[in-house]
Amino acid sequence: MENDSKRKMKERFALRQDVFKEFLAEFLGIFVLILFGCGSVAQTVLSKGALGEPLTIHIGFTLGLMMAVFMAGGVSGAHVNPAVSLAMVILGKLPVKKFPVYVAAQFLGAFAGSCAVFALYYDALMEHTQGEFAVTGVNATANIFASYPAKHLSVLNGFIDQVAGSAALILCILAITDKKNIGAPKGMEPLCIGLIIMAIGVSMGLNCGYPLNPARDLSPRVFTAVAGWGMDVFRAGGCWWWIPVAGPMVGGAVGAGVYYLFIELHHAAPEKQEENNIQDKYEIITMS
Repeated sequence: MENDSKRKMKERFALRQDVFKEFLAEFLGIFVLILFGCGSVAQTVLSKGALGEPLTIHIGFTLGLMMAVFMAGGVSGAHVNPAVSLAMVILGKLPVKKFPVYVAAQFLGAFAGSCAVFALYYDALMEHTQGEFAVTGVNATANIFASYPAKHLSVLNGFIDQVAGSAALILCILAITDKKNIGAPKGMEPLCIGLIIMAIGVSMGLNCGYPLNPARDLSPRVFTAVAGWGMDVFRAGGCWWWIPVAGPMVGGAVGAGVYYLFIELHHAAPEKQEENNIQDKYEIITMS
């Protein structure tokens, strides 16, 4: 009886079109990424460092991305990043017609994740700020949700920072998921992809953090603009906001191009690969 009830519910509510399933998977994946990632920043900032530090934030984003890939990977590939989706389009791994769907899901999911973090820490935020939400300065809290540049960072260096970080991210993701390469062991892809973020965070985080994701940065920034921080979230840092949006997209294209030219272009043809596999097996047999 219980199985019949589940079957009827599935027939009534289950989505038929793959693109809708992929939309929901991307939405939920980036929602979880923002909840864990920005939640770890909120805990660090609002506790004034008592319950967090930079390493805490690195771990939060690492685990957030891992959980996002575990949740959405089997449905949409768990891009959870417009720059990753763009790279997949360039390499022919994602149909162009699905690109707007993925991007819309990612931006909406990131906005919803920001709402969740705000609601979760609302009381702590009000106590910390006394109701005055600052974008910059010692009492700034807008940086819980979006990235802002360090004082030493120029616009050009900031753009290069985002391009380089995103290109590195794309290169590593492609290497991990490329089954014609060594790749990651089956089921270990989420862990490996999470560790990429950890590596980038501990090596490239000084300038402005490591947003590397237009949806992760812009949607939370829009949320802060309407939630009480005002339009200064777009004016701060010399109108910094566009750099973590445009930079990762350029980096995604660069990473895809570099991987194709340096690695994928030189993969053996399927028939040649099969011939090599047969030869390898023969050598193993003769050696044994």
